[in-house]
Formats: sequence, structure tokens, C-alpha cells
Amino acid sequence: MAGGFEVLKERGFIKQSSNEEGLKRLLASERVTFYIGFDPTGTSLHAGHLLQLFAMSHLQRAGHRPIALIGGGTSRIGDPSGKTEMRKMMSLETIRVNSECFRKQISRFLDFSGDRAMMLDNAEWLADLNYIDFLRDIGSQFSVNRMLSFETYKMRLESGLSFIEFNYQILQSFDFLTLYRRHGCRLQMGGDDQWGNIVAGMDLVRRLESVECFALTSPLVTRSDGKKMGKTEKGALFLDPDLVSPYEFYQYWLNVPDADVEKLLLLFTYLPEAEIKKLASLRDKEINHAKQVLAGELTGIVHGKEAAEQARSSSQAAFQQGGVGDMNGIPGTVLVIEDVQKGINVLDLFQRSELTSTISEARRLVEQGGAYVNGENIRDINKVFKIDAVEEGAILLRAGKKRYFRFSIN
Repeated sequence: MAGGFEVLKERGFIKQSSNEEGLKRLLASERVTFYIGFDPTGTSLHAGHLLQLFAMSHLQRAGHRPIALIGGGTSRIGDPSGKTEMRKMMSLETIRVNSECFRKQISRFLDFSGDRAMMLDNAEWLADLNYIDFLRDIGSQFSVNRMLSFETYKMRLESGLSFIEFNYQILQSFDFLTLYRRHGCRLQMGGDDQWGNIVAGMDLVRRLESVECFALTSPLVTRSDGKKMGKTEKGALFLDPDLVSPYEFYQYWLNVPDADVEKLLLLFTYLPEAEIKKLASLRDKEINHAKQVLAGELTGIVHGKEAAEQARSSSQAAFQQGGVGDMNGIPGTVLVIEDVQKGINVLDLFQRSELTSTISEARRLVEQGGAYVNGENIRDINKVFKIDAVEEGAILLRAGKKRYFRFSIN
């Protein structure tokens, strides 16, 4: 058994551990079943989930068995951790659809062949619980005073904590107990905001089963400039290509701060540490090569090698004057030729794209010198584009230095 703890620690995945030496010994001595929960509160996983997905993958590569637990039951309540207000209740159909989306995305990171991994849904044991029996057998093991000592509940008490949310920690703890009883699960992992919930579950297993289980959390990944990793101008950096195209996904990682390159290569690729050190040692313009490696590797894992190559080619075509590449990966839409023949004002052109949402926003972009059409900086808000603006069947817009949109002419 290869262990795996050292890999997680060296690559930056560990923030807190309930018993570091004990967990090291366990991972080194036997095949360990472990789990991470994913509540399907949206239609897609996002960049914030990448840390957990890679952590699971590294432990599986070390010979251990991951359980990806879809929270079809817990998502009916909503986790108060890190939230300032109660989540909106979702319909069962919405939860079902979201769960299927999560399953497909998680499968890109884990090998579910044979007995190498499991994907379960806690609705299987939570949805039909007998409330009285559950309170007597499980609820009796929890101290309200201790629950209120956790930071999650302290924060929410100021803004209001509903009784239904107060049950979340108990339900998540019951997940850990159930997975231990059914599958021998000894370790729960998650983001550091889950520490209180994970420790509570670990303690529940110890009380009822007299066995030591383990808790392990990962840090919140922030950029060197203090911004939360995975936040874009349009919102979260989703893994669903229908929400964030492979090109946009690729571009995000291509444009991370130089100071973050080494950390992100360690966390979000499988490259050997020696190779990462070499890439991170590049300076000035050469560091762009390391960013291309990061963007290519990660986009390939999330969206597939073909999509990653198209994103790379589109990026080269857009950003290099005279560069050769496939622009089809750049976000865009079709513009009917009749509209172009009549002439389209620059403000209308940008407002129709995803680069600006209103005419007023487009006006500001042009007046401030951030609007480009086919590489030409446009500063005249009355500029009209006709058929002669079409180059190779398209019109290419740019907002600022990095955001592109392509109108194909039909």
C-alpha cells in the first residue's frame, strides 16, 4: 500500500486532520474506504469542488477506495456551513436532475470499474427515516451546547438559524455512520468549512461502534491577489461546458497570477513535483508556458483532450497576431447576413455578444477604449459595421485584453 497521505500533504491538500499520525499509519497499512459528500444544489460542480475531486483521485491512485456521496437526501435541507441565510428549498425533480449532472462530472476524476470506487446517494437511507426512532437512537448522541460551539452555528445564530438546518449536522453524521456500517468507511474528507460536521460524524461512529474514524479537511483555495479561486466576471467557474465553455475554462487558468502557478499545478494536475518545480521556476514571459501546461492539463481532465486542444488552438488564434489555429472554441453565436448587410452599430454589436449585457455597458466599453473589432480598437460609438467587416466568415470582438466573442455569419 502506497499510503497517499504524504502526497496530499506535499501537494497542499491538507488543512486539518483529526489524528495525523494515526491516519498515516492506517493509509500505509491497508486499503481504506473514504468518502466526500456533494450536495446537488446546482446543475453543475464548479472550480471550488476541484480540490476535493483531485484529493479523492490521488488517494484512489494510492490504492484506496473512494465513495462519492451524492447528497440527494441532505440537499433537501441545506447545509448552513459558510452560508449567511437559509438555502432555498428545491423540488425532488430538481435534485434528481442535478444529481445526474454531478455523477457524470465526478466520473471524469475517479475510476468506478470493479470495486475501485462507489457512487452512492444518501437519499437511500435518509429519505424514509422514522423520525421518532432517529431522534431516540441518533439525536440522543448529540449535545446542543457542543453543536453551538462550532463556528458555523455561531455565525448563523446572528442572522437566524432554522430548526431544519440545525438537523443538517446530525444527518451528515448519520451518513458517516451508515457508510462505516455498510462499507467499512473510516475517513471523511471535505472543505475546511465542513470540519465541525465531519468531526461530529467521526465522534458518532466512535460512540456507537467503538472504532476510530478520521477527519481530513482541505484549505479554501485563494489567489495570491486575495480573490477566491474560480470566480469569474460571469460568476462561478462551472465544470459544465454548457455553462462555461472549454475555451472560457482554458482561458481562466491561462490568466492566473504568476505567483499562483506552482500551487495550482500541484493541486490541479497529476504532473510529478519535479516537473512542476521546473515549470514554476520560469520567469517573465516564459511563465506563460507553465500556464499553458496548467490550462491544457486541467481542461483535458474536465472536458476531454479534444476539447482542450481546440481551446488551446482557439486561444492561439485569438491572441497571436497572425497565429494559426481553430477559432471555433471561442464563445460565439450566429449573426444573419441580412443584419450585416444593413449595417450594425458597434454598441448593438457588443450588446448582442456576451461581452456586455446592455447598451450603456457597451457605450462605456467603447468610450474607455476597451472595445476591439477584428483587432482594431474602436472608440467611435457611432461606428457601423457592414459586410466588409466579415473576415473568414466571422466578426471577432474583444473586450479589454482577454475576453473574446465571435460572430459567425450565416
